[in-house]
Amino acid sequence: MKYRILLSSLLLTAVILVVAFVPVAKKQSNSTENKKTETGIQFIEENWTKAVAEAKKQKKLIFIDAYTSWCGPCKMLKQNTFTDKAAGDFFNKNFVNIALDMEKGDGIAFAQKYQIAAYPTLLIMDADQKSVSVSEGYINPAQLIEFGKYVINKQPKKN
Repeated sequence: MKYRILLSSLLLTAVILVVAFVPVAKKQSNSTENKKTETGIQFIEENWTKAVAEAKKQKKLIFIDAYTSWCGPCKMLKQNTFTDKAAGDFFNKNFVNIALDMEKGDGIAFAQKYQIAAYPTLLIMDADQKSVSVSEGYINPAQLIEFGKYVINKQPKKN
């Protein structure tokens, strides 16, 4: 009887220890993900007003990632394209970047105003909130950079 109680106690202790350390492992992997993101595109999260103000202040165009939480290609963009160093260098230098979930916060009104119906939708707008160019669906880092260069090159030259 004592053997069963001892064995049960040890098993319960082992389970508690495993459960206690699982969140620590997740936190460490998230910090690794954050480091990976730092080399990619830096986004303002869910604050359209702040993005517009920054674009006016910095005299830059706005790059918008219009996504939903359930969209597979949106997740692929976040994982593969937006974390790319070359894409990050290019977009962080030339644009104010914002990610908006089209089903919550500022994204709901944005989706209605600009009639966003496909996900992901990547938009480039000027600081006056006028659409300059749109891309729908997944694109790889090289395609994203080409999209950004195309938009910059079609802008009127400033004196």
